[in-house]
Amino acid sequence: MTRLLEVRDLRTWFHTDRGIVKSVDGISFSLERGEIMGLVGESGSGKSITGFSLIGLIDKPGRIEGGSSIRFDGRELVGLDERAQRAIRGKDISMVFQDPMMTLNPVVRIIDQIGMAIRAHEAASDAEVRRRAVDALARVRIVDPERKVDQYPHEFSGGMRQRVAIAIALLHRPRLVIADEPTTALDVSVQAEILKVVKALVSEMGTSLIWISHDLATVSSIADKITVMRRGKIVEAGPVRAVLDAPRHAYTQALLDALPSRSKPGELLASGATEAAGPLDPMALGGTALGAPADPQFIRMEGIDKVFARPAGVLRRLGMRLGLASEPAQVHAVKSASLSVARGEILGLVGESGSGKSTLGRILCGIIAPSAGTVSVGGQPVMEGERKFNTRVQMIFQDPFASLDPRRTIFQSVAEGPIAHGLCTRGNARAYVDRWLRAVAFDPSLSGRYPHQFSGGQRQRIAIARALAMQPEVIVCDEPVASLDVSIQAQVINLLMELRRQLNLTLLFISHDLSVVHHLCDRVVVMRHGEIIETGSASEIFNAPKQPYTRMLLDAIPRLA
Repeated sequence: MTRLLEVRDLRTWFHTDRGIVKSVDGISFSLERGEIMGLVGESGSGKSITGFSLIGLIDKPGRIEGGSSIRFDGRELVGLDERAQRAIRGKDISMVFQDPMMTLNPVVRIIDQIGMAIRAHEAASDAEVRRRAVDALARVRIVDPERKVDQYPHEFSGGMRQRVAIAIALLHRPRLVIADEPTTALDVSVQAEILKVVKALVSEMGTSLIWISHDLATVSSIADKITVMRRGKIVEAGPVRAVLDAPRHAYTQALLDALPSRSKPGELLASGATEAAGPLDPMALGGTALGAPADPQFIRMEGIDKVFARPAGVLRRLGMRLGLASEPAQVHAVKSASLSVARGEILGLVGESGSGKSTLGRILCGIIAPSAGTVSVGGQPVMEGERKFNTRVQMIFQDPFASLDPRRTIFQSVAEGPIAHGLCTRGNARAYVDRWLRAVAFDPSLSGRYPHQFSGGQRQRIAIARALAMQPEVIVCDEPVASLDVSIQAQVINLLMELRRQLNLTLLFISHDLSVVHHLCDRVVVMRHGEIIETGSASEIFNAPKQPYTRMLLDAIPRLA
């Protein structure tokens, strides 16, 4: 094979008022044509900055230091002007970002965004753009691509938006693809399909791939070799099987030990790869569920239906009266769903993107009202009409950046709710917030910063601390560990198990990571197309599933072996 990429002594430093941050500090590696390299490490290890450096997306105060070299197909990329970089970017080298909204414009239709990506490097007619756009969406398994191509990003789920971003990155069949956590928001079956698509492209076109991920099982299933980063440096590299089967560095071993598959379900996970979260003192943290009596039907959701319909505008209403227009299309997101959860239980809710699981979670939290059915917690309704009744149920959202106000500091975001509801005063808010930040392994001294100054994993920990600071009795966890590296994921899973045990919390855990669901949850509910199709204990669902759909989800789980 001919070497496509040669990186030597790459140093990407950020020159700030507080000093120099050496995000990438003297790393070297190479990539052959058609080779797949997995780049792994924790949040803040420098793996994403490495990807940004390769494609020329480092903004001030960051810069690639002198003496660094990135040679692509024999051409030096360090020092190229912006025009030359744009000619390469998207055509010869493309990138799939962790957050699909870094790729997608929320006010531009998908067809137009794909058209702009195509026409940035070649001439194409409107008919050709539409044909290629529909083919691109179908390739990443988006249902009804002929219609979806005319929609906007906000009409797609998080997983569907990521699939669109992947489709755009593959449009020009680039020679190098840098994929930064590309399957974080995808359910296991779609992730498996995307892995097949990417591997087929690599095989067919001789495309090289750098797969940046904290998911060691996914890296194991796709990569030829693996590179492990920590604090801006490469600590271990080699063939994927050699590194994962017999790691030489203690850090790599710690990452492997933190995987749920390495422990029995319900046991605390190893999390020694980062600073420990510290001892959990339930009396200091507080909580209204402490000492509450057992209740086998603490949460009751009966006959839940949810139909989303776009409001008809003036012209459409006029057209409907004249018989010239139809009613707006409706989406039946949840169909006659009923379930109960005992106090102190962790119930897993799984299914593919679009199955209705997040909608059901938001109904339980009181964020949206059901079209039909009733929801109660401890015998009290969650909502009165369209208004949430109390703060007993809190939610941890899938996208931490969207759930945090970019103009408020971390302290302000976490303290706002507890102060408003009398859980702390303005005078003791600092100490109160610091306790919860420490509980999720976040340094309280950083609470004066803003969300954009943190990695995706750090932002998710902040969002979890904010929900916990409201001292809820029920937490709806919507993909709360999807963006976390394995060691921080292990800490958060341990924290949730400890909170359930110490504070008697009840959790609805929504996730596409079935290995985490198996480890954490007591029971599991499987949803498909808005309906609950199977319910059982975690051991029953994972060891003897009754539905073919459930078996398909389980078969798609990536494994290290």
